[in-house]
Amino acid sequence: MQPLIDPFGRRVTDLRVSITDRCNFRCTYCMPQEGMPWLERDELLTYEEQARIVRVGVERFGFDSVRITGGEPTVRAHLPRLIAMIAPLGIDIAMTSNGVKLPEMAHDLADAGLRRINVSLDSLRPEVFRELTRRDDLHRVIAGIDAAIDAGLSPVKVNCVVMRGVNDDEVVDLAAFGRDRGVGMRFIEFMPLDADGQWTRDRVVPAHEILERIDAVFPLEHLPVAGANHSEHVEPAERFRYADGIGDVGVIASVTEPFCEQCDRIRMTAEGKLRTCLFALEEFDLRAILRSTAPDDELDDRLADEIVRAVGTKWAGHRIGQVDFVRPDRSMSQIGG
Repeated sequence: MQPLIDPFGRRVTDLRVSITDRCNFRCTYCMPQEGMPWLERDELLTYEEQARIVRVGVERFGFDSVRITGGEPTVRAHLPRLIAMIAPLGIDIAMTSNGVKLPEMAHDLADAGLRRINVSLDSLRPEVFRELTRRDDLHRVIAGIDAAIDAGLSPVKVNCVVMRGVNDDEVVDLAAFGRDRGVGMRFIEFMPLDADGQWTRDRVVPAHEILERIDAVFPLEHLPVAGANHSEHVEPAERFRYADGIGDVGVIASVTEPFCEQCDRIRMTAEGKLRTCLFALEEFDLRAILRSTAPDDELDDRLADEIVRAVGTKWAGHRIGQVDFVRPDRSMSQIGG
């Protein structure tokens, strides 16, 4: 086993695995309402192929964390089977979900080996939720959060993408929701990955503004950066605990204060393209290796070599807001959150 180090000295230990580009929501900052070119079934990596790539990352490079993403991962059939396939590797298994199917699935996922989960919830107002997601499922998402807690997933975190003039007036209400439910809220700056390409800088609510609004109602105390001592993963959120001891809150300042200097992750799309950043412009085709005519006993070596080659191209940072920033030609749902 050898550490996987990128050109800027950062060790890669975290793999984000998208298992589908499909979703039962149409969130405005992620997907268009219609017209998405879906991947065909045979284009998707099988669970066996995904599990093999995860195993290579663990055995060859010491990866110790994998996050299952989409699209919406729970819309792919038999998801607990994939979790059960990688659980014996002894790594931290997490998932990001919109929560709609968790009332039925949370316990099965936990039993299969899922440890923790992030659920997206961008508004507590039914009309705003409907406008953002183009679905009327707010009650199902909240039930899904409760189901994840009941299933023993820990921690359960709730992600909120904050957009100026859309839901920024709900920041304190969502913080109160997290405190009441015993879940950690994570407020995320709006990033230029919306499928319609309507992102503008003036719609970004800076992390410091989010924190100021919360602190005015629920006083905050800063927490050390997770992963700063290199004994745990670098969490993208800057975390704060409530002064009264009731939980914590985090902000992910991907636009105004990016955490690129500590980034320890790479990500794989549902069709097996390896990307070193959400905003990367180059992809590396692991599916072509998996489905090549190479002898089976050579595939692990070839996969490992391609992962090393990809990480060798990892940027210092994404350059949002810089004059040379180039927006990826894929939306969030096609890349995998």
